[in-house]
Parts: sequence; C-alpha cells; structure tokens
Amino acid sequence: MKNQGLYAVFAAISIQLTLGIAYIWSVFQTGIANSIFRGNHAAAGLAFSLLISMLGAGGIIGGKLAAKYSTKFAVFMGGIIVSVGFLLASFVTSNYSWMLWLTYGIMGGIGMGVTYSTTIACAQKWYPHKKGLVTGVIVSALGFGGVVFTPIVEKLILVFGGSGVGEPKTFMVLSAIFLVVCTTGSFFMKNPPEDYTVSNTAANKSSKIIKNYSTAQMLRSPQYYLITATFLLACMGGLMIIGFAKPIAVDKGLASTATIGVLAISLFNSIGRIFWGMISDRLGRLNTIIILLGGTAALSLLINSVSGYLVFGLIAFVGFFYGGLLSNFPALTADLFGPKYMAANYGFVLIGFGGGAIISSQIAGYYKNIAADNIDMMFPAFIIASACAVLGIVMVLVLKAMNKHTLADKKKCG
Repeated sequence: MKNQGLYAVFAAISIQLTLGIAYIWSVFQTGIANSIFRGNHAAAGLAFSLLISMLGAGGIIGGKLAAKYSTKFAVFMGGIIVSVGFLLASFVTSNYSWMLWLTYGIMGGIGMGVTYSTTIACAQKWYPHKKGLVTGVIVSALGFGGVVFTPIVEKLILVFGGSGVGEPKTFMVLSAIFLVVCTTGSFFMKNPPEDYTVSNTAANKSSKIIKNYSTAQMLRSPQYYLITATFLLACMGGLMIIGFAKPIAVDKGLASTATIGVLAISLFNSIGRIFWGMISDRLGRLNTIIILLGGTAALSLLINSVSGYLVFGLIAFVGFFYGGLLSNFPALTADLFGPKYMAANYGFVLIGFGGGAIISSQIAGYYKNIAADNIDMMFPAFIIASACAVLGIVMVLVLKAMNKHTLADKKKCG
C-alpha cells in the first residue's frame, strides 16, 4: 500500500517537473512578441496568461474525468491535450497570430490543468496528515522544471535559428516531452482505497477534516469565493515577474546574463513551495498566506530601487514567496473542503489564479509597451501588484475569522 503511494508521488513529481515548462515563458517572450505579434508585448504575454488562466478549467475537467473514470485516465488525457496544443503552436505564424492563444494558451492550459490538479489531489489522499509538505514537494517540481528546462530551451532556440526563429521548432520538441512523460507517468497514478483517510487515525487528528464537500456544496460556501478572490490578488506580483523576468534583466543592462533571472525565479519558486508547505503544516495555511502576501507586497515596490546583480536577488525572492502561495492554496482547499473531490474543487479555486494571470499579464504588458527599454516606466504595474497583495491580506483575515466560526459550528454538529 505504501509503495503505491510512493509510486504515485514520484510519478506526480515527474509530471509536474515537465509542466514547469510553463514558467519559462519569459525565454520566449521577446522572440514571440517580435516574430508573431509584431513587437506587441501585451499580445504575446496573453499566450502565457491564457495558459495559466485555463488551469482552472483543466482542473475542473480533470476532476470530472478522475471521478467518472480514473486518475490514470485523467492524467493520460491531460498529457495528450497539452502535447497536441504545443505541437499545433509550432505551426503558428504572424498571419494567424491569434492561433497561438488557442493552441499554446487555451489547449496547453487545459491539458496542464487536467494533469496539475489531479496529480496533486492523488498525492494528498495518500498523505493526508502532511498535506502542506506533500503538496509543496510535488508543486516544487513544477518550479524546478524551470531550472531544468531553461538552459535546454535556450539551447534549442539557438540551434533552431535563434530568437524570433527558433521558438516554433522548440514548441515541437516540448510537445514530444509532454507526450512521453505525462502518458507514461499516468500509469502510476492511482488513488488509495475510499476508506484510507478514515482508517488512518494520525491523518484524521492532524487534518481536521469534518466532511468532504462536493463541488456544488463548495460553491454555496462563502469561503470558496474568498479563497478564489484572494488567489486572484495574491498571484499578480509573482506572475508579472515570471512573465517578464528576462526582459526586466535585459532592460537593467544585464543582457548577457539575463537568463539568470529566469533560473533564479524558477529555482526559488521551487524552494519556496517546499519550505512554505512545511511551514504551513506548523503555522496554519492562513497565517502562512498572510506572511507570503506581506512579502510580495513589499518586494513588488523594490523593482525600481535595485540595480546590477541585485535584480536577480529580488527576482529570486519574489519567486520564493510566489512558490509558497502555489503550495498553500491547494492544501488550504483540501483542509476546508476535504480530499475526496479535491481535483475538481481546486479547479474552481484556480479560476481566481487564472483571472489574476490574465489581468497581471495585460497590466504588465501594457506598461512594458510604454516603457520600451526604460524598465522604470513599468513601476505602476508593480504598485498595482503590491496593492492587490495588501487587499489579499485583508480578505485572508476575513476568511480566518469566518473559518473559526464555521469549524466551531461543525464540531458542535459532529
């Protein structure tokens, strides 16, 4: 039984590592903007934000597929969808630039969402007493994927003709990687027996789950809307930096080493997911999220203040806090609404993340178009991100107060 859980976790890590390709978009940003969108950074960034925004839809679909068929089937189909999306993206030209939004963005995002949420949900069910740690380990692979694939993708783009030319064939190679890793890994994804969490008394004591909410029940809960809105606000600062890490470094005069920015945010994104996942098992999810939002708010205001190689340090710490948010929201969803319908429920929570992705990319892209090579003129975008993080803290405090009363009522009823 334990071996099955370990197989599922290792398969989830492998799949999430591959999905980390999503977080190296800034490697593609300039080349895609110039070759397909005629220099429009906001239009190019929309491809990335659409991919992120569709994770929620993919999560909902994945949850439904897992419930009706199996987790293995859901992950297998997710791998097929994202692979086909990237393959089709490799044929997009400037004459049909909108096709990149459909293929890379929508298809890629749905495919990733199907595999992303179902693998997390499966692993959480095997280790319900350590949801923060297990979720952190699995999604850290997503962040670490950026570290692994950044130099690979940089090299592929050069081999296939350089920036503005090599991106399409690189998408084709990535398509093949998704196909092999996701479909192979799917055969190891299996949920534990239905009564597994019930019979595990240690898990029961520590997870504090009173009941499993169906998606319909969750959608009638005010906590759901607070979590989703907070997720929208929380992710904006991190996504702005992730999408524009390389252009920011270039405009700061670090063109020859700009890729370090992508590697830094990917590596610390990964570390943050594990670190803050473990911290949340001790401090609680909501307390941890408040700390993460405070850090994001402060760091977003420092973009214009740093210069030289300190830029990479700032980018790294933004990734560190952002990674913590990505490990805590799925764990918080399972804490509040139970593990049984986690894949579909978290898909709905990811709607907030998707909304934040679209809004943040358009804000950052708009100011990047204005800024041209003067990155200081992007500062209003980061002021907005900081303000959103502060508002997110307020919403978490409301959720925290509401949750205390809700849990007290449930315990009385139980």
